[in-house]
Amino acid sequence: GWVVKLQNQATTALRPAYDDLVARLPDEGRLNIDETPNKRGPLKTWLWAFVATTFTVFALRLTRKAEELYAHVGQEFPGVVGCDRAKMYVRLKHLQWCWAHLRRDFQALIDSGDGQAKRLGHDLQREVDAMFGLWKRVRDGTLTRRGFKTLMRPIRQSVEALLLRGAFSGNRLFAGMCDELWRGRSHLWTFVDVEGVGPTNNDAERALRHAVIWRKLSFGTQSDAGSRFVETMLTAIETCRQQRRNAFDYIATAVAAHFAGDSPPLLPA
Repeated sequence: GWVVKLQNQATTALRPAYDDLVARLPDEGRLNIDETPNKRGPLKTWLWAFVATTFTVFALRLTRKAEELYAHVGQEFPGVVGCDRAKMYVRLKHLQWCWAHLRRDFQALIDSGDGQAKRLGHDLQREVDAMFGLWKRVRDGTLTRRGFKTLMRPIRQSVEALLLRGAFSGNRLFAGMCDELWRGRSHLWTFVDVEGVGPTNNDAERALRHAVIWRKLSFGTQSDAGSRFVETMLTAIETCRQQRRNAFDYIATAVAAHFAGDSPPLLPA
């Protein structure tokens, strides 16, 4: 009907700006990436969020496999990717594993009925709390990055020693997790060494929040065209929010340009 027709026109009007942002992803120095389940009719889909400093790209796809990731950022992405520990990210060179996820994992150890797990969880959580306390001071401007690096050294050593202890503990509850974290320990500390990188993936999770609310209200999409409309609109709205633009004004201008046969406005930083 007419609603679908309007949606398709909006997609066509906004798509050049969308494609321009997608093309810019591989050149970004830092990205936060996350994905959440979605639906297209009876099919399970995945909504990806690629959050850069001045724009966000959403992509609704039928898979959350690594090839979808590489299609957007390339296999040799030189920047830092903030992410969870999902397997599709492992081949990228520079990761920052999300400490908010890790904090929850350590809390789960504390909440378990196992005394050894409880003790390890408390020991790790103590170091994490100290780390976030220092990071808050960096963000407040009351601690220099140089000072932060110095104060992080013993915390870093302590966390890695605890992970190694856990990996060799023989306790099935946490030995595997500790082994994985110790082997990938360089991904824990990128934010200490690289300015502009944070310890959590909150930016990507925040970007997905509005999309998750939309999904709950709409029950997903019904067609490929519907998926393209949703990813395009979400990208335009979230990018306008990041750039402090009025999203309605921008979308109206793009649609008017489309009907007038003019080049649609892009979303430069």
